[in-house]
Amino acid sequence: GNSYAGMVITGVAAKAAERLKLLVYLDAYVPDDGQSEADLLPAEVRAARQAEAAAHGGVLQPPPPEIFGVSDPALADWVKTRFTPHPWATYAEPVVAGTATSAALPRVFVHCTGNPSSTPRLFDASAQKARGAGWEVYELAASHLAMLTAPDEVADLLLVVAA
Repeated sequence: GNSYAGMVITGVAAKAAERLKLLVYLDAYVPDDGQSEADLLPAEVRAARQAEAAAHGGVLQPPPPEIFGVSDPALADWVKTRFTPHPWATYAEPVVAGTATSAALPRVFVHCTGNPSSTPRLFDASAQKARGAGWEVYELAASHLAMLTAPDEVADLLLVVAA
């Protein structure tokens, strides 16, 4: 799971741990039981996003792809056509982290280090948390949207992790 999808894969593991062998957090949020993404945001970022959502009927407008390190104009245009507004309520929804079975699943964190300096360092804390929990942590010199900006490197790393 990339980015917000760290919340999703954590929730999926809580519900279907027996169907999984490994969780890979690709520059993603790593929530504890009962945390929402909003809980993991710095206070000033959370307040700004809440205000933006309030001004737009409860949804956040898509950010420019460049904030995620997408510098190729053709790729940025492709991303823009796929980004959609996202309901704030999903960011405020707490995740159930699971059971002993889901907690026992191996987890890997891939920390993308090639973001522009203007991009908030939201996933540094997740990487630190993963290290503290004893997970394997890999660093990838790619942007937050590494699956788009460095697909070969992501695929190679996933093959290593899967082995």
